[in-house]
Amino acid sequence: QVQLVESGGGLVQPGGSLTLSCAASGTFVSINLMGWYRQAPGKQRELVAWTIRGGLRKYADSVKGRFTISRNYAKNTVSLQMNSLKPEDTAIYYCNAGSGPPGAWWGQGTQVTVSS
Repeated sequence: QVQLVESGGGLVQPGGSLTLSCAASGTFVSINLMGWYRQAPGKQRELVAWTIRGGLRKYADSVKGRFTISRNYAKNTVSLQMNSLKPEDTAIYYCNAGSGPPGAWWGQGTQVTVSS
Protein backbone atom coordinates (compact mmCIF):
# COMPACT_ATOMS: atom_id res chain seq x y z
CA GLN A 1 0.00 0.00 0.00
CA VAL A 2 1.23 3.48 -0.90
CA GLN A 3 0.14 6.76 0.60
CA LEU A 4 0.66 9.97 -1.37
CA VAL A 5 0.61 13.39 0.26
CA GLU A 6 0.63 16.54 -1.86
CA SER A 7 1.62 20.04 -0.84
CA GLY A 8 2.22 23.41 -2.45
CA GLY A 9 -1.13 24.38 -3.91
CA GLY A 10 -2.61 27.83 -3.54
CA LEU A 11 -3.68 31.04 -5.21
CA VAL A 12 -1.41 32.66 -7.77
CA GLN A 13 -1.81 35.45 -10.31
CA PRO A 14 -1.71 34.77 -14.05
CA GLY A 15 1.88 34.55 -15.21
CA GLY A 16 3.05 33.45 -11.80
CA SER A 17 4.74 30.28 -10.62
CA LEU A 18 3.96 27.54 -8.16
CA THR A 19 5.63 24.28 -7.16
CA LEU A 20 3.72 21.18 -6.12
CA SER A 21 5.34 18.38 -4.19
CA CYS A 22 4.23 14.83 -3.45
CA ALA A 23 5.75 12.35 -1.04
CA ALA A 24 5.11 8.62 -1.15
CA SER A 25 5.17 6.47 1.94
CA GLY A 26 4.08 2.97 2.89
CA THR A 27 5.11 -0.54 2.02
CA PHE A 28 6.61 -0.90 -1.41
CA VAL A 29 9.83 -2.00 -3.06
CA SER A 30 9.92 0.63 -5.74
CA ILE A 31 7.54 2.80 -7.71
CA ASN A 32 7.83 2.89 -11.48
CA LEU A 33 5.68 5.89 -12.31
CA MET A 34 5.00 9.10 -10.43
CA GLY A 35 3.11 11.98 -11.90
CA TRP A 36 0.37 14.54 -11.75
CA TYR A 37 -3.18 14.72 -13.02
CA ARG A 38 -5.68 17.53 -12.62
CA GLN A 39 -9.43 18.01 -12.61
CA ALA A 40 -11.16 21.29 -13.22
CA PRO A 41 -14.81 21.88 -12.23
CA GLY A 42 -17.16 20.14 -14.62
CA LYS A 43 -14.32 18.42 -16.48
CA GLN A 44 -12.75 14.98 -16.47
CA ARG A 45 -9.47 14.29 -14.75
CA GLU A 46 -6.61 14.73 -17.21
CA LEU A 47 -2.92 14.05 -17.40
CA VAL A 48 -0.53 16.86 -16.55
CA ALA A 49 2.81 15.04 -16.52
CA TRP A 50 4.45 11.82 -15.43
CA THR A 51 7.92 10.37 -15.18
CA ILE A 52 9.07 6.77 -14.96
CA ARG A 53 12.25 5.03 -13.88
CA GLY A 54 14.82 5.54 -16.57
CA GLY A 55 13.94 9.19 -16.89
CA LEU A 56 11.23 9.19 -19.55
CA ARG A 57 8.82 12.07 -19.07
CA LYS A 58 5.49 12.87 -20.65
CA TYR A 59 3.65 16.18 -20.59
CA ALA A 60 0.21 17.23 -21.69
CA ASP A 61 0.44 19.51 -24.73
CA SER A 62 -1.23 22.28 -22.77
CA VAL A 63 1.64 22.47 -20.25
CA LYS A 64 4.69 21.74 -22.42
CA GLY A 65 7.32 24.42 -22.03
CA ARG A 66 5.70 25.78 -18.87
CA PHE A 67 5.69 22.87 -16.41
CA THR A 68 8.61 20.68 -15.36
CA ILE A 69 8.31 17.40 -13.50
CA SER A 70 11.18 16.10 -11.40
CA ARG A 71 11.67 13.14 -9.12
CA ASN A 72 13.85 12.22 -6.17
CA TYR A 73 14.14 8.44 -6.15
CA ALA A 74 15.93 8.30 -2.80
CA LYS A 75 13.17 10.25 -1.07
CA ASN A 76 10.27 8.87 -3.14
CA THR A 77 9.08 12.33 -4.02
CA VAL A 78 7.92 14.02 -7.18
CA SER A 79 7.62 17.74 -7.84
CA LEU A 80 5.90 19.84 -10.45
CA GLN A 81 7.34 23.26 -11.19
CA MET A 82 4.62 25.35 -12.84
CA ASN A 83 5.57 28.59 -14.58
CA SER A 84 3.61 31.07 -16.67
CA LEU A 85 0.40 29.92 -15.06
CA LYS A 86 -2.88 30.64 -16.80
CA PRO A 87 -6.44 30.81 -15.47
CA GLU A 88 -7.18 27.59 -17.36
CA ASP A 89 -4.61 25.81 -15.16
CA THR A 90 -7.01 26.21 -12.25
CA ALA A 91 -7.89 22.75 -10.97
CA ILE A 92 -7.38 20.23 -8.23
CA TYR A 93 -4.02 18.59 -8.83
CA TYR A 94 -3.61 14.94 -7.87
CA CYS A 95 -0.40 13.07 -7.33
CA ASN A 96 -0.37 9.64 -8.94
CA ALA A 97 1.95 6.66 -8.54
CA GLY A 98 2.23 3.01 -9.48
CA SER A 99 2.98 0.96 -12.57
CA GLY A 100 0.81 3.16 -14.74
CA PRO A 101 -0.07 5.21 -16.52
CA PRO A 102 -2.02 6.03 -14.59
CA GLY A 103 -0.76 4.34 -11.47
CA ALA A 104 -3.01 2.66 -8.94
CA TRP A 105 -2.44 5.12 -6.11
CA TRP A 106 -3.77 8.66 -5.79
CA GLY A 107 -3.21 11.52 -3.41
CA GLN A 108 -6.03 13.52 -1.88
CA GLY A 109 -5.48 16.46 -4.22
CA THR A 110 -4.35 20.04 -3.79
CA GLN A 111 -6.14 23.10 -5.15
CA VAL A 112 -4.39 25.42 -7.59
CA THR A 113 -6.21 28.64 -8.44
CA VAL A 114 -4.87 31.08 -11.02
CA SER A 115 -6.67 34.37 -10.78
CA SER A 116 -6.04 38.07 -10.55
